[in-house]
Amino acid sequence: MGKYEELSRKALEALGGVENITHVTHCATRLRISYARKSVVNEEGLKDLPGSAGIVNKDKQIQIIIGPGVHDAYEEFLEISGWREGGAVAAEEEEETGPKNAMYYLNKFGNFVAPIFMPVVPAMITGGMILAIKNLLVNYFGMGVDSGTAQLMLMIFDAGFAFLPVYVGYTLASQLKMQPIMGAFLGATLIAPRFATGTVTDFFGIGIPQVSYSSTVIPIVLGVFFMYYVQKVLKKIIPEALTFFLTPLITMILVVPVTLIVLGPIGNQLSGYIAAFCIWLTNTLGFIAQPILSAIYPYMVMFGLDKGLSPIGIELIANLGYNSVTGIMGFVSNICIGGTALAVATTIKDNKAQKGMIASFGVTVLCGVTEPAFYGALLSRPKALIGTAIGAVSAGLVAGLFGLRTFVQGGCPGYLTLLFFVDQNGGLHYVWIAILVAAIATIVSFAATKVILSRDMKKAAK
Repeated sequence: MGKYEELSRKALEALGGVENITHVTHCATRLRISYARKSVVNEEGLKDLPGSAGIVNKDKQIQIIIGPGVHDAYEEFLEISGWREGGAVAAEEEEETGPKNAMYYLNKFGNFVAPIFMPVVPAMITGGMILAIKNLLVNYFGMGVDSGTAQLMLMIFDAGFAFLPVYVGYTLASQLKMQPIMGAFLGATLIAPRFATGTVTDFFGIGIPQVSYSSTVIPIVLGVFFMYYVQKVLKKIIPEALTFFLTPLITMILVVPVTLIVLGPIGNQLSGYIAAFCIWLTNTLGFIAQPILSAIYPYMVMFGLDKGLSPIGIELIANLGYNSVTGIMGFVSNICIGGTALAVATTIKDNKAQKGMIASFGVTVLCGVTEPAFYGALLSRPKALIGTAIGAVSAGLVAGLFGLRTFVQGGCPGYLTLLFFVDQNGGLHYVWIAILVAAIATIVSFAATKVILSRDMKKAAK
């Protein structure tokens, strides 16, 4: 019996069976299951799943909070449910009756973006951490910069970042319910050696801008969306007997030149604008920007808006070599949630099981995974979140004053990701600042939460 077998069986039953499921994916900590008909979903039956820290139900998607083992839960759910993309006939979708306000569209955006970027995060984290380790070995332990070991580590780093157009092309095509290999194929054309060396200069006399697409995101996103609409048209006009080989052939003949001549350069310009905007934001607000962003970050995670920050972080590191905006807010916020959760655990006197569970949530958060603590302990204690905000403002202020920045794009920032702060030359300047910021975040959020909850308990006892 697998670790998540019981969870999978109970979740499948509560969701109304495999015929009610329209899509299954996962992010860093949540198993995300989209459904067709809300009327057959037993939400109460999903709230106490074994191995889960709770659920989030929004925009016809159940998000089961698992934690770091979410990929294992995902694989086991697929095996037990038998669900495969296009493999089951879903029930007819009910018409959505809720208001389609700004939050509705923000949820739609978050649910769409998460499955595109989260599967790529492990490659980016590994590549970035390997580069940081290589820099430390070269600068402090005497390893030769041209040694085979150093070059092998650089190769792993390149594989994690240089091929981003291939990875994102694959995941985006999958999310658009296209053949994923076609998205990866288009991404590969953007970084193919023949183009990178400047030998592809025109298409029937139309000049092709010589732009490097290595480690970029927006150009391939624009290209795959264009491919999606091209394929929709082709499927209507190409006979079914010929579609297997004609559709991909004509698709690439049309999409590759348009992407290289028009969409790619536009995407490259947009990437530069994103970096410029973030620099403008920090220059305009100065060190005040970081405490504000750090304090609101938990609520961005709650509404799924944090997933939209991933491409911004990628573009900042690709364009500037560092990220002083999105990477820091997540780092500060996560550690503050951990400090708050630990404080909550110390206030529980009469329930050892709950106390131990919340304490373990706190430790998990300090290592970078927030959802179990946030949804399982803090949302039901709104005053505790005041302590989180106080810690985030305090630590964010220090981070802003010292200009803290990350040099690795990755997920789940916390104490285990301090290597993200090793600079390109192996310098530890920002690592020491990060340790200071983390210590302030932990201590202040813990102390503030403890004081707030203790006062409440004293008032309740009177």
